[in-house]
Amino acid sequence: MNFLYPSFLWALGVLAIPIIIHLFNFRRTTRIYFSNNRFLRQVKEATTAKRKLKHYLILASRLLFLFFLVITFCQPIIPAKNQLTEHHTIILYLDNSQSMSAQMEDKVRGLDAGVTFIGNIVSLFPPDTRYKLITNDFAPFSNSFKTKAEIIDLLTQIRLSPVSRTMQEIVDRIRQQGSAQEREVFWISDFQKSTLGTIPASLDSASQWHLVPIRFAPMSNIFVDSAYLENPFAARGEKNVLRVKVRNDGQRDIDQLSLKLSINGIQSGAGTIDVPQQGIAETTFDLATGLSGMNKATISFNDFPVSFDNEFYFALNFTDKIRVVEIKKDNQPSPVEKVYGNKQVFSYAGFAVNNFNYNLLAQADLVVVNGLNTVDPSLTGALVDYINKGGALLLVPGTDPDIASLKNLTQLPGLQAAAKAEPMELDRPDFSNPFFENVFEEKSVSLAMPRAARALDWGADRSAILRLKNDLPFLSMFNRGGKLYILASAFESASTDFYQHALFVPVMYRIAASARRNETRPYYTLRENLITLRLDSLQPDVPLKLVGGREEIIPGQRAVGDRVFIEIPKFSVEQGFYDIVSQSDTVGLIAFNLDKDESLMDQYTGEEVKAQAGGGDNISIFTAASSNAFSNEIKERYLGTPLWKYALLLALLFLVTEVLLIRFLK
Repeated sequence: MNFLYPSFLWALGVLAIPIIIHLFNFRRTTRIYFSNNRFLRQVKEATTAKRKLKHYLILASRLLFLFFLVITFCQPIIPAKNQLTEHHTIILYLDNSQSMSAQMEDKVRGLDAGVTFIGNIVSLFPPDTRYKLITNDFAPFSNSFKTKAEIIDLLTQIRLSPVSRTMQEIVDRIRQQGSAQEREVFWISDFQKSTLGTIPASLDSASQWHLVPIRFAPMSNIFVDSAYLENPFAARGEKNVLRVKVRNDGQRDIDQLSLKLSINGIQSGAGTIDVPQQGIAETTFDLATGLSGMNKATISFNDFPVSFDNEFYFALNFTDKIRVVEIKKDNQPSPVEKVYGNKQVFSYAGFAVNNFNYNLLAQADLVVVNGLNTVDPSLTGALVDYINKGGALLLVPGTDPDIASLKNLTQLPGLQAAAKAEPMELDRPDFSNPFFENVFEEKSVSLAMPRAARALDWGADRSAILRLKNDLPFLSMFNRGGKLYILASAFESASTDFYQHALFVPVMYRIAASARRNETRPYYTLRENLITLRLDSLQPDVPLKLVGGREEIIPGQRAVGDRVFIEIPKFSVEQGFYDIVSQSDTVGLIAFNLDKDESLMDQYTGEEVKAQAGGGDNISIFTAASSNAFSNEIKERYLGTPLWKYALLLALLFLVTEVLLIRFLK
């Protein structure tokens, strides 16, 4: 135990005053004579002994009262575990992810508690201490050390961020701060398991790491796990169904959760759903038939107290039709023309091979080479260039294909003519293949399959979309910059009845959908780094802008042909809708949502993080569950434990004891 003001100990001299009073407080007595005083003398002796005991107890109470009163002014403390040093540098990391909007047990938001914790820290250290404040945004202010006043000013600007950071990212950021001098790091976070990532096996031993866990009250959380269209082609004017999967991260069932669907700010649907604990439930919304163009869909519900993920954004882009060009041997109608004859979905154009304009390739989403036995070198070169630039080609051979010319087109060295054989039944589709996702309502093993005799053989292909019963491929896809689809049989009745089978239409639709030039996804998460867009008539010198609400952002971007690769500016983009604008024209719509990992509220304890980080002596944990408790804990660590309150209580106790002795002890 130490004293903050030991000079007050000279005041212990006042203890002599009650002792002097006690010793020299003599009273003159009057002697009275009695004829027989034996009995009186016995009474007097007994009374005098009791009086002396009372005086001694009162004297002890007075002495102890004065002693603890003097000790109170000396301010005794138990020495601190950590010592404040001069010229200190302190790193402050504050997790400001969306999950920090949840409430602690004292009903304070996690972010507000973290800001208060930092205020307590900077008020404790000496004035010449320098601080560096790091948040998930990695904002420019975190690149330099600040004074106490500057940190307090920055704290007023801290807001919730859509960006989540792993522990390794934060550690790497701290290591980038330059000098390896001894410093202290205060890590204030909710230590969310889903976003913390892999915890480093050890932390820099030259620094002191102080973990400050923000512990939330027990809670459950409901959020949208995913949403998708039942018909992925999203043709304008056609009826469609939006499927929504809702997830319950809590430990109790949620009954009758009310969901609302709004399109372009107008409520378009509502429903209720029961979500089991730690489970997922699915519901559907019917979309109106009059939708066209770009539409902003929002799914919303009420879920308290975790409300940052109560809205889910979904872009419904009913854009241009899928443009299909067929190159065939003559102008006769073909199965391709029939399957792509839906003019609401497709823009089809068929040409005989001797009357085809190569310039049409640049506008085509899908090119179908159908029934050609030989492809001349000039057309081969144009088609290979089309594929390399991201186009999609479906090759349907003729009945007697020229292997040499088809090898030049497909760039498959192993391509050869298939051995003559009787038509064989196809094996049933692999329902786990992403190509068939949302194609079949019922995944029946008894599905009747078409038959085919192959004209082409390109060897074994374990990833084939369709294969025969003997496991040889019938329809395969190869990546060549774009997509190359190869069918093994000609569209002739002697070769196959595939083009007359019910499976033909969904397969051809799926090929066309995968070839769509504008493949903007319905939503992106803010954890992603890159967006790929396919846009027509791009002007190379005019950058695309993201316009959302009052924000207008020009992100990093790179154009390659008709593709644009856009870097997501995480520090600027928030969840919601953004128009893609070229000059003054809106050419697309994208929606951003928080990564669903942010909605999983399970937390590590400080002890768990320390154990996984090596458990070194340079790692300490603050266990405070409130702002006041943290203030007391950090003062105890750096200033010691003050005992003056206890000394004052003892002084008052002995003062009361003295009063009681005088009043009641006879």
